[in-house]
Amino acid sequence: MIRRHYFPLLILLALLGFCTHHAIAEEDLESTIRYLLVYVKSADVVFIRNDREHTPGEAAAHMGRKYEHFKDQIKTPEDFILLAGTKSLITGKAYQVRMKDGKTMITQKWLEDALEKYRTKGGPP
Repeated sequence: MIRRHYFPLLILLALLGFCTHHAIAEEDLESTIRYLLVYVKSADVVFIRNDREHTPGEAAAHMGRKYEHFKDQIKTPEDFILLAGTKSLITGKAYQVRMKDGKTMITQKWLEDALEKYRTKGGPP
């Protein structure tokens, strides 16, 4: 008889666990994307978008706007990189970064490397 009373409690606990896990996953996604945007904004590189040079601040603002536009489709940090940090929606040209030594790199790879370092260290440095 007492066991029947535990069933609703077990369901409630299971739902709370699911909701907590979901909230933590969303927070992890948000904090990782925030980290990547700060990483972009504070980088000592030149961003190249559609053959035009942009400051790190301009690049971070642009990626932030694209993030807001695609927010419903972004479920992972990799989605963020692909949808907000890879290429122009208008021209299809890949974004690039030019390092201090003059070498250029595709922004997608540059962001993927930053994400890998972030994950390896278990979060922001």
